[in-house]
Amino acid sequence: MRPIRSVTLSALTAAALVLTASACQSSEDAGDVEEIIIGADLELSGPTAAIGLAYRRALELKISQVNDSGVLGNRKLKLDPKDNRSDSSLSLTNVGAFANNPDVAAIIMGTCSACVTEVLPTVDARRVPTIALAPASNVAAPVDKRKWVFKIGPNATDNAAALTAELVSAKRERVAILYTDDAYGNEGLESLGDALASAGIAKTGEVKVKPTDTDVSQAVQSLLDKQPGQEPQAIVVWTFSEQAALAATSAKQAGFKGSLFFDGAAAGDLFLSGQAATNGATMVFTQTMVIDDVIATTPATAARKQWFRDYTARYGSYNGFSSFAADAIQMVANALQQSTTQSRESIRSIVETSQFDGLSGPIRITPDNHSGLMPQALTVLVARDGRWRLAS
Repeated sequence: MRPIRSVTLSALTAAALVLTASACQSSEDAGDVEEIIIGADLELSGPTAAIGLAYRRALELKISQVNDSGVLGNRKLKLDPKDNRSDSSLSLTNVGAFANNPDVAAIIMGTCSACVTEVLPTVDARRVPTIALAPASNVAAPVDKRKWVFKIGPNATDNAAALTAELVSAKRERVAILYTDDAYGNEGLESLGDALASAGIAKTGEVKVKPTDTDVSQAVQSLLDKQPGQEPQAIVVWTFSEQAALAATSAKQAGFKGSLFFDGAAAGDLFLSGQAATNGATMVFTQTMVIDDVIATTPATAARKQWFRDYTARYGSYNGFSSFAADAIQMVANALQQSTTQSRESIRSIVETSQFDGLSGPIRITPDNHSGLMPQALTVLVARDGRWRLAS
């Protein structure tokens, strides 16, 4: 790690030396400040730039809080963010630069699942602990090929189980699925299909859209074009927030009278665009998204409420993805507190046994499971009056 040393003058008058003697002694007692860099490979432009911006803001805010707390002593965290534009080749360049910098203790990667899988050989060869915020499970599994990669965020199987439970509770017997044609969307389609089949819910249709599509009206219409009695009673939208809002608007314009259910990837901002179309939609996500609806009865809940307030105060609104990035910083900070050598190997070993109540929910990482967010972190939200609310 690179020390930042206090600047001293090469020559001083005798009088100045006498006047500043005590101040110099205090500076020596304080010691040098040690800078520890966290590399961040994020989608700061492109189709998921809104999430990338939320991640960057959360990383900056959490690093500021860790530094201000003094828990790392004379060590200070510093963020080095780079834009990958959702391009895995750019991620490879960014991560290579991070890996070559000995002051980089860990890397945090954004929502691009393909970017994480692209850099795996580099991360493994250069032995850099990496925390992925991407949703696809394959960024952290299988563990024997992901020794240096960990994941924070909901898993498709957990989301699918929670969504199916809500569909059963709502007595929806026929369901259509709109999903993105990428690693996470395809994983969601499979997980949701299995969960629906186990619950005895019929799947009336499935349509995929490109993550970059800005018009999903034809895809939604194709899901609705069914014979009377065969049309879906609900549509599950397994996309990111902007496309989810487009899907809701398209469904309303097409005269759909059924229910909308969103996967957690649709979380995004607390306040919703397309209010009339999304009103009444159900989403499975973490409680932190609506923590202002929750009474703080535990230290963990109180910490989540404080994070919600801090993020909102600094940036004007809240974004549901922010807590994942903050928990990634907390995970690294915890490892640095416990590590005696601060080597990348030491940080990786400690992260691999991380157990703490994060801002997103309970996080448990083991040598057999590198995806840390527990299913208990998920709750049911409903869109009401232009924002997400706790369903209960």
